[in-house]
Amino acid sequence: ATGTHTEFNKIADVLSMVKSSLTTYTSSISECSNQQLRQTLQQIRNSDEQFQYQLYQMAESKGFYKPATQADSNDIQQVRSAVSS
Repeated sequence: ATGTHTEFNKIADVLSMVKSSLTTYTSSISECSNQQLRQTLQQIRNSDEQFQYQLYQMAESKGFYKPATQADSNDIQQVRSAVSS
């Protein structure tokens, strides 16, 4: 494997692990009745979200990911209507 391919795999693995952790934190927060624990989990989740985004930005800058095209205002309005109905 080339160095770039190996680097891509490492970044993809870490992104996958962080996404999984974020899902677990979100589930735990929604089921937590202890306010102090809930706040701690929220802080950890927020920190992981920031880390995930920074890692994504690094991967994108290296050409590992290409962002989707921007949604136009009609698409956004359709989603808003669907969600709010």
